[in-house]
Amino acid sequence: MLELTDPARITAGIVLLSVVGIESGGAFLVKVVTGKVAATGFQTSFFRAGHAHAGVLVILGLVCLLLAEATDLTGLWRWLGATGVLVAAILMPAGFFLSAIGAGRDVPNRAVVLLPVGATVLAAGLVTLGVGLLLA
Repeated sequence: MLELTDPARITAGIVLLSVVGIESGGAFLVKVVTGKVAATGFQTSFFRAGHAHAGVLVILGLVCLLLAEATDLTGLWRWLGATGVLVAAILMPAGFFLSAIGAGRDVPNRAVVLLPVGATVLAAGLVTLGVGLLLA
């Protein structure tokens, strides 16, 4: 049986509860694509991308959290390997949603900077965990 550390168990519990937020984002997206909420084509695309990234990255983040338990990583490296993907699961969807808000918006606002920041954290977390698993 897999034995989780207390921080991993607590983090997993919080992440699972956060899926309710992703679910409400899905309900909003249904309103957008059915025309009940007005949105430009750009906004619809960014809302879809934000919702998809949130769902996929949360699942991948939970897997990474479990896999980090099988490494010898410590300190900052342990945190990055275990939760980097989960941090990206906040930053990237936030970049998509926040950069598209505003009536009639056709181009992203400055919040779009969260996308490359999130992508960098995602890559750093995955590389750290991958190396940690190979060296364990």
